[in-house]
Amino acid sequence: MQNFPIDAVRSHFPALSRQADGQPAAYFDAPGGTQACDAAIRAMAAHLTDGTANSGGLFATSIETDRLSDDAHAAMADLLGAHPEDIAFGPNMTSLTFAVSRALARDWHEGDELIVTRLDHDANVAPWLQVAEDRGMTVRWLDFDPATGRWTLDDLAALLGTKTRLVALGVASNALGTVNPIAEAVRLVRERSDAFAYVDAVQSVPHLVTDVTAMGADFVACSPYKFFGPHQGVLWMNPRLDDRVRAYKVRPAGNEGPHRFETGTPSFEGQAGVLGTISYLEWLGERADPSANSRRSRLVAAMTAATAYESDLGNHLLAGLAAVPGLKLWGPPTMAGRVPTFSFTLSGHAAPEIAQHLAKCGIFAWAGHFYAVEVLARLGLADNGGLLRVGLCHYNTAEEVDRLIAALMEI
Repeated sequence: MQNFPIDAVRSHFPALSRQADGQPAAYFDAPGGTQACDAAIRAMAAHLTDGTANSGGLFATSIETDRLSDDAHAAMADLLGAHPEDIAFGPNMTSLTFAVSRALARDWHEGDELIVTRLDHDANVAPWLQVAEDRGMTVRWLDFDPATGRWTLDDLAALLGTKTRLVALGVASNALGTVNPIAEAVRLVRERSDAFAYVDAVQSVPHLVTDVTAMGADFVACSPYKFFGPHQGVLWMNPRLDDRVRAYKVRPAGNEGPHRFETGTPSFEGQAGVLGTISYLEWLGERADPSANSRRSRLVAAMTAATAYESDLGNHLLAGLAAVPGLKLWGPPTMAGRVPTFSFTLSGHAAPEIAQHLAKCGIFAWAGHFYAVEVLARLGLADNGGLLRVGLCHYNTAEEVDRLIAALMEI
């Protein structure tokens, strides 16, 4: 952790200076949404201050807004390893997924099958369950091992067949932190079926280098407010689908790539904020690798450095959690094959009670199911207050981890 510019990083996040009951706020709530970097905040304010407008006009503010939107699509494409024309913005990942589910369901029928996992956030489960109910489809569940927090490719292979129309998978679990073998899973889907592969990357994009082309999926969705930006959703659609997907949209709206899912007037100020976020990550990439000579290479350098820092910090946290009497960690026991999201139970204490105690110590953490309702049901914790979840990102510090462990020891 010594080479990571943590002090400089933290200077870019105004919210980190907040006090909570006379103590510095320690943000361990990143899996639910990170704090926004200063560049994102400034960019949103600048767009609204200088004059916003709707798209397609011949006057200055509309021309500037169109340019901003084009730039935001290009910036997100560089972060995801994609092309700008294959990127769509929406209000959030959940809304985009519901829109895609409705579009794909046009061509599905009774007796068709889809596969969802018990490890995913409900945003990549419920839309498909509702489609299955509407169309009379069969739902097949990809289960995970509660002892490891992982599903297997063999189990996925056993579910695939000629009637499979869609496989919905998550790169990383928002409850347990598990990172799944998505590229291998998508290859398996291609070998065994003609199904669409829909990937939730909300929890992985903030922590790992992302390359949607290498994933090979049909759709990849993520949320900029989980990686230091504003409340937005982003959808990548594989260009091979251009002639296969009919979106629900108003008639004048375009039908180019995933832009067909950009229904209504978007949040242009949100897109401005995304541009600011990407510029911040570029700054971090320049610090990590001064030789990086393109925006994509700088973003890769930023995420590579953040991943290494978070891994070291995660190991420090895991060592501390292991010393807390009565604490049980759920999910992968090491930083191998996981993002820095950690959920646990503490003997004799419900998760909301722990979260309340931490809040009094100026430590922000989540308790409950985090919309991962299938995970909690599978672990048998749905009726017991759920899990206590702490998440790290690259603006957290070892000192904050020590505060967290000390607070847990007091319970």
